[in-house]
Amino acid sequence: MQLLWVNLVTNGIQNVALAFEPGEGGELERPPRPPREPIFNRLMLERTLASALLMAGVAFGAYRWMLGQGWPLHQAQNGVLLLLVLFENVQAGNSRSETTSLFTLSPLRNRLPFVGTAAAQLMHIAAMYTPGLRDVLHLEGVSLEQWLVSLGLALTLFLVSEVQKVLIRWRMRPEVAP
Repeated sequence: MQLLWVNLVTNGIQNVALAFEPGEGGELERPPRPPREPIFNRLMLERTLASALLMAGVAFGAYRWMLGQGWPLHQAQNGVLLLLVLFENVQAGNSRSETTSLFTLSPLRNRLPFVGTAAAQLMHIAAMYTPGLRDVLHLEGVSLEQWLVSLGLALTLFLVSEVQKVLIRWRMRPEVAP
């Protein structure tokens, strides 16, 4: 049920919002993609693999740490679920551009991803405190400290994505003839 919840609360809202993201600009200056290039090109595969490995590794490490600290199983599962929701919210922001840093993208350019992310997070918070839904999803409220730690861990995805975008821009820069 929790996996379905993560998909419902994060993918549905943010995906629709990202569909309205305007072009990055400069599309007409770039050469067209080769006709035989697959939809899942090298850039997409690299970004997807890096994000997936980071999210899985950090979530697994956090889960093992929580259990090692003596957290009951249901609390550790709840903590990882919160972490996954936060990871997906961060990833929605990272997905606004494959190459442009979020530091240079105006949030006013498309408010929908931010509204969608806030709505998704509020839905998850509401689920943690709504009787019935909380019980079905096996959720419980978390402390401010747990929120901050989870948010910090989720933001590692933002940092990795920003470094990756720098490397992509460096790799794509035009060659300078001597």
